[in-house]
Amino acid sequence: MKKLVCLLLFLIVSVVPCASVAGSISTKAPFAFMIDFETGEELLNKNADEAMAPASMSKLMTVYILLEKLKAGVFTLDDEFLVSQNAWQKGGVHTGGSTMFLTPNAKVKIGDLLKGIIVQSGNDACIVVAENVAGSEEQFAIEMNNKAKELGLTNSHFENATGWPNKKHKMSVRDIATLSKLIISNFPEYYDIFSQRYFTYNKIKQENRNPLLFMNKIKADGLKTGHTEASGYGLAASAVEDETNRRIILVVNGLKTMKERGDETKRLIEWGMREFTNAKILTKGQEIAFVPVFMGQESSVKVEALDDLLLTYPKTEKNKINIVFNYEQPVKAPVKKGDVLGKVTVSAPGVTAREVKVVAAEDVSEMGFFGKLLYRIKHIFGFGYDANAR
Repeated sequence: MKKLVCLLLFLIVSVVPCASVAGSISTKAPFAFMIDFETGEELLNKNADEAMAPASMSKLMTVYILLEKLKAGVFTLDDEFLVSQNAWQKGGVHTGGSTMFLTPNAKVKIGDLLKGIIVQSGNDACIVVAENVAGSEEQFAIEMNNKAKELGLTNSHFENATGWPNKKHKMSVRDIATLSKLIISNFPEYYDIFSQRYFTYNKIKQENRNPLLFMNKIKADGLKTGHTEASGYGLAASAVEDETNRRIILVVNGLKTMKERGDETKRLIEWGMREFTNAKILTKGQEIAFVPVFMGQESSVKVEALDDLLLTYPKTEKNKINIVFNYEQPVKAPVKKGDVLGKVTVSAPGVTAREVKVVAAEDVSEMGFFGKLLYRIKHIFGFGYDANAR
């Protein structure tokens, strides 16, 4: 591989050694994980892969499965599910847990059940969904586990649809963040429900438990709180920066009080917004360089970025972005448009290096017999071969 450090004018960056490391932040939360939504860059990681009691944050999987079936046309928001005696007994008001205040034998629209789960965190609503989708909550838990494997949630196991305490019912904060990102990405048409502050059902108005939705300075729009004695207070949160529209996802768990949950998540999100930013370093199709071609009808080939390259980096490290273009040498003719010829690697202190493939922007045919003969003669007698001659 030949390495070129490209000081390309369109990048307008300084290329210097990556000496320093991005700052971090401590947190009271025993479990915490923060990522940039677009790049997936990890901004904060504290016990991110440890399986823990997720409480009601695991309801995000119940919601995910239901949204997937809505998107596939299996159900509509106006379809109705029957409330069983079992759902009322296990999730009704008399249980002391969060509830939508459903009544036995009632028929409830799926759209209302979604709001009952997301806004009111209703255990009864979750069980109704589980029973009507899979036949029973136990069977639905099997579907949840299968979906977890499909989505790559490697530290998750579900025993119920609600997050009700169970020693085997576990998730990691990384898995919750991954699931949150998938919900936002895959179901934008339903995502506004997560930002709904209040929902009234059965003449009972309940407030969304997500404290960030009521903080005007934090442009939060989701996702789900959780609390049990075993889990402590947790929150899967997503917020968007006003000026740049940059989104971050934060998941915390194990905090001691509701107030601590609100204060700590606010502090961490403000830090993530304040300390980091995104920059588009390359755009798909953007010209990178001309690469020499061996035995080609043209002496070089124009190469371009195969995809966009977006980098998340600490704002303090703005002048320490390192850009390196590597390509295979020699590039032998013939070259076809779209052939992968190298890659651009972009890095900055304290963040993960990003790569994008570089491809030929045009065809270059192989020399004919006499062209090859002339090429060999030139090199026998020491004539150079100018890669920039086009």
